[in-house]
Amino acid sequence: MPGTPRERAREQTLQDITRIGREQLAAVGAAALSLRAVARDLGVVSSAVYRYVKSRDELLTLLLVDGYNELGDAAEAAVANSAEPRAQFLALGRAVREWALREPARYGLLFGSPVPGYDAPGEQTTTPGTRVIYALVGIFENAYRAGRLEADPAEPVDAGLAADLGRIRTELGLTIPDHLLARGVLVWSALFGAVNFEVFGQFGADTFTTPAALFEHHLAVLADTAGLPAA
Repeated sequence: MPGTPRERAREQTLQDITRIGREQLAAVGAAALSLRAVARDLGVVSSAVYRYVKSRDELLTLLLVDGYNELGDAAEAAVANSAEPRAQFLALGRAVREWALREPARYGLLFGSPVPGYDAPGEQTTTPGTRVIYALVGIFENAYRAGRLEADPAEPVDAGLAADLGRIRTELGLTIPDHLLARGVLVWSALFGAVNFEVFGQFGADTFTTPAALFEHHLAVLADTAGLPAA
């Protein structure tokens, strides 16, 4: 841990607050997070915690950034450990699901219902919150540039949608054409939809006895939809 002794002590305290915040999140949910409870579990008076985190909203932001970064680390590591585009996509999808099932409360904070009265500050959460998206877009873009993205146009792209896709392409520095970029958006939303349904119990308790097999089937279909051929 770099820095001066004071900086190291501050960083350690923030790590402890984040850890206790995670525990609270799992135990009582985001809406019931309490800095007083964090101080109690940390073994200090409330005023000591307020020197580091001034409000419940700041604690929520701390937990959001922490969760987004941990999920981003998992997704990026999965992609880095695979060489071929389809394998990268499958590895990324599995990494997202595994993290979500291991950390359901934190996943719920990131992708579940909004916390009443809390508005996440974009200047702090947008960059970590888009790491998985950038990893996914990178797979599609690199596959397209290598001639490994194979999907014929299915539906014509509306002029308004084409304008949106063009803006996204410019912002991200992409070369992928409209119909493939639109498919990528579909695959992105469907991937997280499949994870959400499992994590939040939307399939029902007894509908699928092997949810991992269902997810693998969905993941393969999504890879086909994106235009990522089997090796």
